[in-house]
Amino acid sequence: MTDLAVTIGGLRLANPVMPASGTFAEGLGEAIDLDRLGALVTKTVTRELRDGNPLPRVAEVAGGMLNAIGIPSKGIPYLLEKTVPLYRRWSPPLVVSISAPTAEGFASLAAEISVPGVAAIEANISCPNIEEDGKAFAMRAASTEAVVRQLRAATALPLWVKLTPNTGDIAEVARAAEGAGADALVVANTVLAMSIDLNTFRPRLGNVMGGLSGPAIKPMILRQVYQCARAVRAPVIGCGGIATAADAAEYMLAGAAAVQVGTATFLNSRAMIEVIEGLDRFCEARGIDRVASLTGALRHEEADEEDLSWVSPAP
Repeated sequence: MTDLAVTIGGLRLANPVMPASGTFAEGLGEAIDLDRLGALVTKTVTRELRDGNPLPRVAEVAGGMLNAIGIPSKGIPYLLEKTVPLYRRWSPPLVVSISAPTAEGFASLAAEISVPGVAAIEANISCPNIEEDGKAFAMRAASTEAVVRQLRAATALPLWVKLTPNTGDIAEVARAAEGAGADALVVANTVLAMSIDLNTFRPRLGNVMGGLSGPAIKPMILRQVYQCARAVRAPVIGCGGIATAADAAEYMLAGAAAVQVGTATFLNSRAMIEVIEGLDRFCEARGIDRVASLTGALRHEEADEEDLSWVSPAP
C-alpha cells in the first residue's frame, strides 16, 4: 500500500486529491465517501449576496466546457452558521474559497472566516479587482503582492492563493504571492474563452465570455504548474483538466504537490475516488512507496534548442 499522504503549507492531507472550488457541494456525499478525499474545498463565497451571471451559464465545447457562473453566494453569515458546521461530519480538512473586489475586502473576509472548522483559506484572486480597472488581481505581480500581503496579515490559517492562467508571466506572479506570504499556490483557474451559436448568431453564454475548463486546457496548465513549481518553494496544487490518475501523475511529475479535480466530476461523480485509487496503483506498480516522491520527479534532458530556455527560467 502506497503512502498517499502529502503536506500542503503545514496542512497534512491523507492523499493529494481534492475538488476544485465551484465543482463540489455536500450533495456529492450521496454518491461518494467524502472521507476518502484529501480535502474539501467549498464553492467560492463573497461577503455580499450574489445571484450570479445571466443564463445560459454553461456551454459544452470540444474538449471541455465553458462556464460563466458569476460566483453566486449566500454570504458569510450562511457560511459560518450553516456550511462550516455541516462539513464537520466529514474528516478531511475544510478549505474555504473566498473572493472580493478589493484587497481590503479579501482581508476582512479572511479574518471573519478564521474560525474553528476552517482548516485553510483559498483566496480566489482570479476575480476582477476594482482597484485595477476590473483586471484580475493575479494578472499582475504587483496587485498579487498587495492583496496577498493584506490577506496574510489578516489570518493565521494556511493561505492558499488561486492564480489565473490569463497572464503573461505566471511564474512572476507566483513569486509575488509566495513573497507576500502564501503558503501554497493553486494553479490555475479557467482560461478565458467564448463560443458562438451559429444558428442564432449569439454567444453561447449569457455573459458572452467565460472560463474554459476540462481536458482542453490540461497541456497549458501543466506547463504553468511546471513553471511555477520551479519558481517558488511553496507547494503548488495543480488544477486543470484532471480526470484520471494519469493526469494527476503528470501534474505531480511537473511539480504539483496535490491536485484538484473539477469538470470531470460533472461527468463522473466518482472521478476523484478513481484518481485516488489510480494513483495508489500507479505508484505500487512502479515500486514507489510515497506518492509525494512523484512531485517534481520529471526527468530532464538538455534542450536541443537554446531558445527554449524561457520555458523554465531559473528561480
